[in-house]
Amino acid sequence: MKILTLILIALVALLQYPLWLGKGSWLKVWEIDQQVTRQHEINRKLQMRNAALDAEVRDLKQGHEAIEERARSELGMIRQNEIFFHIVKEKED
Repeated sequence: MKILTLILIALVALLQYPLWLGKGSWLKVWEIDQQVTRQHEINRKLQMRNAALDAEVRDLKQGHEAIEERARSELGMIRQNEIFFHIVKEKED
């Protein structure tokens, strides 16, 4: 009877090994689930960035105001007969 019990315990242990530590184990599934969750978050951030870039491209294609705004802010351009004042703030000690 003891031998049968030991054989059954060994059989159950052998059957449990792949479930907990094998190739398709619960641990591996949990790790992959965590990776999928992280990748979904990365994808969501990239989708938001792509949407913002898409809106900016559409704005640049359709209107001259966006082009003018960019020329003023990034290139320091001004219109004809405009005067540009650059105010420098004093550094605080």
